[in-house]
Amino acid sequence: MARRRPLLLVAAVVLLCAAEWHVVQAYKKSYIVYLGAHAYGRDASPKEHARATESHHELLGSVLDSKEMAQDSIFYSYTKNINGFAAHVEEDVANQIAEHPDVVTVMESKMLKLHTTRSWDFMDLERDGQILPESIWKHAKFGQDVIIANLDSGVWPESTSFTDDDMGEVPQRWKGSCLDTVKYAVPCNKKLIGAKYFNKDMLLSNPAVVDANWTRDTEGHGTHTLSTAGGSFVPRASLFGYANGTAKGGAPRARVAAYKVCWSGECATADVLAGFEAAIHDGADVISVSFGQDAPLADVQSLFHEAVTLGSLHAATQGISVICSAGNSGPYDDTVVNAAPWVITVAASTVDRDFPNVLTLGNSAHMKGMSLESTTLHSSTLYPMVDARHAGQANTSPFAASECGMGTLDPAKVKGKIVVCMRGGDVPRVNKGMAVLNAGGAGMILANDRMDGDDIVADPHVLPATMITYSEAVALHNYMTSTNNPVANISPSKTEVGVKNSPSIARFSSRGPSGMLPSVMKPDIAAPGVDILAAFTEYVSPTELASDKRRSEYAILSGTSMSCPHISGVIGLLKAARPEWSPAAMRSAIMTTARTQDNTGAPMRDHDGKEANAFAYGAGNVHPNRAVDPGLVYDAAPEDYFTFLCSMGFSTADMKRLSAGKFACPAKAPPMEDLNYPSIVVPSLRGSQTVVRRLKNVGRPAKYLASWRAPIGVGMEVKPTVLEFSKIGEEKTFNVTVMSQKDKVGIGYVFGKLVWTDGTHYVRSPVAVNALA
Repeated sequence: MARRRPLLLVAAVVLLCAAEWHVVQAYKKSYIVYLGAHAYGRDASPKEHARATESHHELLGSVLDSKEMAQDSIFYSYTKNINGFAAHVEEDVANQIAEHPDVVTVMESKMLKLHTTRSWDFMDLERDGQILPESIWKHAKFGQDVIIANLDSGVWPESTSFTDDDMGEVPQRWKGSCLDTVKYAVPCNKKLIGAKYFNKDMLLSNPAVVDANWTRDTEGHGTHTLSTAGGSFVPRASLFGYANGTAKGGAPRARVAAYKVCWSGECATADVLAGFEAAIHDGADVISVSFGQDAPLADVQSLFHEAVTLGSLHAATQGISVICSAGNSGPYDDTVVNAAPWVITVAASTVDRDFPNVLTLGNSAHMKGMSLESTTLHSSTLYPMVDARHAGQANTSPFAASECGMGTLDPAKVKGKIVVCMRGGDVPRVNKGMAVLNAGGAGMILANDRMDGDDIVADPHVLPATMITYSEAVALHNYMTSTNNPVANISPSKTEVGVKNSPSIARFSSRGPSGMLPSVMKPDIAAPGVDILAAFTEYVSPTELASDKRRSEYAILSGTSMSCPHISGVIGLLKAARPEWSPAAMRSAIMTTARTQDNTGAPMRDHDGKEANAFAYGAGNVHPNRAVDPGLVYDAAPEDYFTFLCSMGFSTADMKRLSAGKFACPAKAPPMEDLNYPSIVVPSLRGSQTVVRRLKNVGRPAKYLASWRAPIGVGMEVKPTVLEFSKIGEEKTFNVTVMSQKDKVGIGYVFGKLVWTDGTHYVRSPVAVNALA
């Protein structure tokens, strides 16, 4: 794109200077020094912020023996809500300052990873393009004037999803702005009301990936997630003709703001914390975070060594809902990240839409595949096939050739043929197709191995292509070895809706239990995260390959990154419809009204076709229309989270710093299992244990009766079994006792459920128990 060139010159100068600084300071690292919360509120004066900055200089200066050196070392001073600073210092300096009595923790800055239309119809907000009378969209006026902040890779402001047609004036409570000053900056309008970038940590850690000082999205992830949460209605949106329809966000009348804290798929933690602070101070109602660590935190003491955990806690204390992706490390257990109890952690599920095509073999066998290719083969021609293992360059091993990495294939063996490549390895799927195209191949078949099984996905390939399951790959291999002239054809893909046994849980979606916080069930909820159409940058192609010159205003992506903003949009609607509710009440509403059945009425399935459990989907798949009227909620205030931290072993001194002196640990903290959460987990049952919960009435006066299904091999009892509410806001407490049965211990986690109902509302909670003795 011609208009990119002036910025690249500016960026080159910036990056050269940053690179030289990085070399000189190579022995230093970025650290975050966390001091808790400020005593003043969100409306503090600039003088108070300046005094906080001065105190940070003095604190670091006391270790460096020079206030001037401290000023040079500190690159972020968190003064709005979070109290602390980020500094580039030597390790021994970090260790010294960690011993200071005012310091809660010191953490080395790490890199976090991005977790990368039809969905709203599938969730019953509309049907065939018509808004249903019971739709939460009508109750919430489409999220009007709620403010959704997105911490991600920025925004493509030219997208039609962010036009401000028919939008009123920006709410006066908003303090944000658009700060870019470079050419092609991101401008504000009445829809996109904020755009800020944070890259000081990244410029110290990995300056080569910072393309310019701007909020513009050059990779597409941030634009996709922000438009999913709060994009406007855009008719006739598609990716190369696939998924054609009206693109829309969950809260299409919401205001949105972009905070660019991620660059080339990575997010430096000091930048992330700066983004949180800005979003909190600017006045966001909802903060959406589609990134996180690669793996769960190692132990409880590392809880405050993670920027999302810290930033989201400060947001929660200000009444802001934070929604996070669960991670893409499934299908393995104990892989869920962003598991703090004050955030909503979102798993990824499928929708009832596929993009199938058909692989026809020379023996007349037909196999169903999946693709989003933009070119097709001649329908009447059977093309010769070759296994990539036998088509490698002379210096390439058969194993390396099978992965179809760039430059591994021999054009003489590939030209004009359909090449069979193995899925997986270190080569991205779309890169395999580009490698085949560059070598002269006519098409590509991506074959699953045993580990991938039946999990197939659609990718925007640059040539005719398809992906097939493991069982079909075995049949394909048998055919190819049975003849000297294997041939095939790949049909064009199509958009198919109404696919049965939907939703199911995506294979990649990270699973519980949370090893660090086993007493809190995570993920909380599942939402659409597979093949989601949303706005995209036009800076790169949907494949993000430099050699792919295609551009599209919309793209289809998969990941818990995509499921997270679906919930952000739903929370935005609840904020508009029920402004008096706390973030915990809104989380409870979506959890206790979730579905655990698919569109055939059968229990939701996992990726392998087996029945899924609560560690895969949390409370179930979100059902927004029910969430606006849940009847009862499990509410929680910041004090409940502080008490939970006391139960984890954090001290009163820590809590006083976190709460700006407003909270002290009780003499005897309750068990962690007693946090008033909408789900119940007993991770270490020995004999029997009683868990306490509290329900608040948010509906009409009513009498609720309890019913339950105990986990297999576990006894379960609820007292009392009847709760009667006479007014809105009234709260009632009940106990759940679980008892191990000696002949069933040691079988691992087992699952049950608890339901409170008044005949109209059904307040459902998943129950998980691990009986050890």
